[in-house]
Amino acid sequence: MHKFKKASLSAALVVVLCFFLPWIQVSCGSAKDSISGIDLARDNQSLLWLIPILIVATLLVGFFKRTHGNLDLGSLLGFVAGLVSAYLMNRERVRAEDNPGLLQINLTGWFWLGLGASIVLAVTSAIDFLKSPKPR
Repeated sequence: MHKFKKASLSAALVVVLCFFLPWIQVSCGSAKDSISGIDLARDNQSLLWLIPILIVATLLVGFFKRTHGNLDLGSLLGFVAGLVSAYLMNRERVRAEDNPGLLQINLTGWFWLGLGASIVLAVTSAIDFLKSPKPR
């Protein structure tokens, strides 16, 4: 297994774990609450379900299917999953930061870890895909 493949699978695992951890902390006075990626997906942000679906598919393909003919499907799927996850998470970041109400909204470290892991997944998968052996 290539070193980029290991990094991709590790990053994918981090992304899927961070999906279930608090992304956003909301506070108003002394009251505080946290919202995870799964909470956001359940509440009107149904596109966020693509994150765990694509990441779990990436993990399954990465562990069980190395290559299909001349095309490395695991790396290609990892690249797409990383890009989609990073895009959707960044969209939630913009929504959270664009709230001028009385509530104070902060992004948690778990959110930033998940976003960073999504970017790492996309980059390492792209590198692994481009470095995969080509037929002669």
